Amino acid sequence: MRVFTVSGTHVQDALSLPRALPENGYVWIACARSYFLSEQQQVQETLQSLTGHHLLDLHVSDLLNGQLPSRFDLTSYYDVLVFRRLAASNTGERETIQSPTGLKSKTKLSGPPALRRVDTSPIGFAIFDNVLLTVHPDDCAIREAYAARLLAASSHEQTTVADQLPSSPTSETLDDRSTGARGIPVSPADMMLRMVSQVVDVYLDLRRDLTRQLDHWQAELINPDTRFNNWSALLEARLSLHHLDEICEDQRSAMQDWLESLNTWTPPTSNALMKEHEILKVRSRDVLEHIDRVVHHVRRLEQSIETAVQIHFNAQSNRTNETMRTLTSITAIFLPLNLIAAIFGMNFEVIPLLHDSAGFWWTIGSMLLIAATLAWLFWRKRYLARSGR
Repeated sequence: MRVFTVSGTHVQDALSLPRALPENGYVWIACARSYFLSEQQQVQETLQSLTGHHLLDLHVSDLLNGQLPSRFDLTSYYDVLVFRRLAASNTGERETIQSPTGLKSKTKLSGPPALRRVDTSPIGFAIFDNVLLTVHPDDCAIREAYAARLLAASSHEQTTVADQLPSSPTSETLDDRSTGARGIPVSPADMMLRMVSQVVDVYLDLRRDLTRQLDHWQAELINPDTRFNNWSALLEARLSLHHLDEICEDQRSAMQDWLESLNTWTPPTSNALMKEHEILKVRSRDVLEHIDRVVHHVRRLEQSIETAVQIHFNAQSNRTNETMRTLTSITAIFLPLNLIAAIFGMNFEVIPLLHDSAGFWWTIGSMLLIAATLAWLFWRKRYLARSGR
């Protein structure tokens, strides 16, 4: 569990739950799902003291559920967003926690190596006016990466303001909200959107590995000199991509619901609040655009696999037809020869050329002539030609 107190350009990292809100700021409480399960009562008491409200039981169950799809819900006091991440898993396993018992379990991820490393565990966000509660999977790299970025942005902002104070006559009138908007989120909702955007961008970084793996399979499917036998992995890859497509659609629906809820907020009364509200809308649309890019890429990979499979079977059918055509042509060449051999193999007393000393050579010559003529004819008609690759 990590707690960050954000006040203007100042970000303070604490290891314990806060007792009061900072002046002109907010609090980010980032905890693992196992910690939230064990210390649920303490977290609820902290939310009650900071905001005057606590999480409903249904929303607590949503935050603890490791299998819940992306969804958005709202109340009069806070909003809840569950967003399934698309992160790289080094172990190829997904950790889930059953809320009634509190037991952890490992779910083996299926599919090719590139897809087995994609972990789709959900991240929960509870957005209050001055408090952001996030519930992450254990050892979540998204939380640590964004915490490091937040602290780095705070250090940079403080250095920049300190450099401007002696020389800038207008530095005393700098607004903390506008100053922090460049690198530090100005509100819990802004921070939530930045983390969600980072979650989506992680998948954009995984596209290279996925594309390389599937391109390798496509080359094997189309190559006529190899026999593709990895059909089970290919089927699992298609199922995994279809699962990712469903996850992205749920993400998109959740973000659309969040964007629609922004339009129902009370109109801001000041220019700073109006600008902050517009920034939230812009960031929400940007996240939606990133999700659309992910959906487009997943569907393109699905279409590429299906196209490669169709090309593979068409090529196999074409090679089978060519083989059957060649065998049929060879059979047609030897049919007259078999007929001549059958005629001269009949048990008759009188057969022309049977007792002639040159009859054998006349027969062999005629058979060779017939075979050469048919072979030339079939070659002209391209029955014996080999198609180019």
